[in-house]
Amino acid sequence: MFRQWKLLTLIATVIIYIIGILILSLVNLQATSQQKRFRTSRFVSDSNAHIHHNSETSLLRRNPVQQLQWCTELKFMDQKPTDRTHSSIKQQNHQTFLDSDRNEFTNGKSEKSDQVYALASFPGSGNTWLRYLLQQATGYLTGSVYKDYGLLRSGFPAESISNKSVLIVKTHEFGFATTEKFKKAVLLVRDPAKSIIAEFNRQSGGHVGHASIDRYKRTNGRYWLKFVTNKLNTWVETNMFWGRNFTGDVLIIWYEDLVDNVENTLRNILNFIEFPIDEDLLACALKRKEGIYRRKKRLLNFDPYTASMKKMIEKKRIYVYKELGRYKSNVNL
Repeated sequence: MFRQWKLLTLIATVIIYIIGILILSLVNLQATSQQKRFRTSRFVSDSNAHIHHNSETSLLRRNPVQQLQWCTELKFMDQKPTDRTHSSIKQQNHQTFLDSDRNEFTNGKSEKSDQVYALASFPGSGNTWLRYLLQQATGYLTGSVYKDYGLLRSGFPAESISNKSVLIVKTHEFGFATTEKFKKAVLLVRDPAKSIIAEFNRQSGGHVGHASIDRYKRTNGRYWLKFVTNKLNTWVETNMFWGRNFTGDVLIIWYEDLVDNVENTLRNILNFIEFPIDEDLLACALKRKEGIYRRKKRLLNFDPYTASMKKMIEKKRIYVYKELGRYKSNVNL
């Protein structure tokens, strides 16, 4: 009797053990499935997502194109109202798309033309925001020498187009091979301390996101110091080349002036590129001037610039500002 009871106890123990394993396996399987769905959800909010994804994905995630509304339907410069290519531009949920035929026609190539104008700047100077304002104020597409897929899908369908079919062409490049294809250039200049941080944020968090605090302190600050030094030199070279070596006419736009007086700045640019001003569209552009392409200010709980960095930046800034005719030295860093 004792042996039978012992055998039954052993069998019961084994059965309970097996049931326990099955239950644990089932729980783990469900947890893994939920975690996978969470990671792949397009609506997941991850404060560190900008570290793992490129700027285009981050831009689209934080700023759905439904937020964007145009004052009028955007079109190409060589496109008349009755032009049958008008159907190549479609508005769907406030997002502008281009049919593939148009892209194939331009093929993303630049052509030397007396009607191609450059919108040149160092990255982080507000180029995207100014393009947005110009598209609002004119109803015409702006182009770019780049192909930023985030911008391509959220308001700038003429990305990679840099010929006379667009109002103006964005570029951060400099050098004679770059500048010779343009007749005129609008040079957007921003304080280097602010533009360098803006570019640091863009590389980490997209066009409207911010870099994490940890990125400033990466490798005990050496990464940030190298970034500042390299970008400051590029800031000088970009602005000095376009401002001094470009053979065509140059209109220098100071970012601070653009912020303080959007209307006057837009009027100056449109007059410079000899584009007729539509007062209704200009008024609409001013009402919608913020758009979705201006990065919201974020106060850091520390000063990212050391005393030596500030001294280096101020020296370069004063030099460039004087050379370009901006005799302003008291800009807060």
